[in-house]
Order: sequence, then structure tokens, then C-alpha cells
Amino acid sequence: MDPLIPNPFLFKLEFELHYFATRPPLNGTVERWPKAALLEPFGMMDGYEPFADVFAGWSEDGLFIGVSLGGKANEIVCDPRQYWKADNIRVMTDTRDSRNVRRATRFCQQFYFLPTGGGEDGDDPVAGTTKVRRATEDAPVANVEDLIVAAKLDDEGYQLTAHIPATAMFGFDPVENPRIGLFIIVEDLEIGQQPLTVGDELNWHIDPSTWPTAVLKK
Repeated sequence: MDPLIPNPFLFKLEFELHYFATRPPLNGTVERWPKAALLEPFGMMDGYEPFADVFAGWSEDGLFIGVSLGGKANEIVCDPRQYWKADNIRVMTDTRDSRNVRRATRFCQQFYFLPTGGGEDGDDPVAGTTKVRRATEDAPVANVEDLIVAAKLDDEGYQLTAHIPATAMFGFDPVENPRIGLFIIVEDLEIGQQPLTVGDELNWHIDPSTWPTAVLKK
């Protein structure tokens, strides 16, 4: 019988985010990213079987995200106009770690990354940002041109690397606020969802209290 409350939500999940003393390669492959940056798939506690390796880390320059996804039989499908309906990676951040609120504040932001779908021919990776739904106050709109994304596709999936610079994250200050809310979900039309913690049933896309705490520690 499915639990009434998803298992990861029974804990105040907290983890130390890997510190990058030097910028990791942002060439679309995670082959040279350190294993220390590989995130624990907490969603397994609630039955989500991981199908992708998700990396994350930080430096004074911002956040770094890497994904390696395999096991696909069908081609990758991405739609920048409706990114949430196709293959995508979404990153939710809260630079004040507001674990006691159920609606986003002005320090909460949503970023998305697509391995393909951009450019004139639709072959380029895509990086974007959008408002968090039902927020009590919207964060300043980040400049999409500041985001960095690269991807490499193969017959079974893709690898993707991304950088969210400090200038794009409202209130990012690792010294004064070394604890941030961080949620990452990989969505694939063919395989399904791989959330860092909880899935859609707890409205992770609007509720910062469902995001685990990432500690920015050197």
C-alpha cells in the first residue's frame, strides 16, 4: 500500500553540496566531474528508481549541474515552448532555505535545461528560467543569457552540463547564507520522473518546504 505521506517528506533532508575549487568542465559531458558531486537519489525512499546520474556543486561563482541519462530506446523530445511537457531538467533554488513556508518567496527561483530543442534547427541545448507559481513575491527575472548549458546526445540518452551563475540567483551569498533550498528533477517522456526527493504529489514546483537543504561548505 502506498504511504499517505511520501517517505522523504518525513525527514528534514540536508546534505553537503560539493565545493568546486575550480570550475568543472562545461562541455556537455560529466565524465571528468568528481564522484563527490554525485547526488544521493533520495527519491528511492519513495519508490523512484534512478535512471540518471545527477551531479551538483557550488562555488562563489554559483551552482553547477550535470546529468548523465541512458537507457532510452526512443529519441529525445524537447519543446522549449512547453518544456515541462517533454524531456527536461528542472532546478528549484531558495537562497534563504525557507523550509517553514509553503509558498515561494522572492528568494525562490526555477531554472530549466533541455538537452536539445534550441537554435534554428532545434538541435541546440536550451537554458531558461521562469517564475515559481503561486509565489508570495516573484524573484527578479534572471538574464537567460547568463546561464550556460551544453549537451551531448547519443543513441541511448544524453549528457548535459549547466551553470547557474551567482548573478542569476537572487540573494546568493554563501558566506552570510550557507544553507539553500535545492531541488532537482529529471523528467523523461519515455522513462518517467527522477526527483531528488518527492514527486508531483506534494507540489514540489510551488512548495519550497519540499526542497531539501544544501549546505554550502568548503
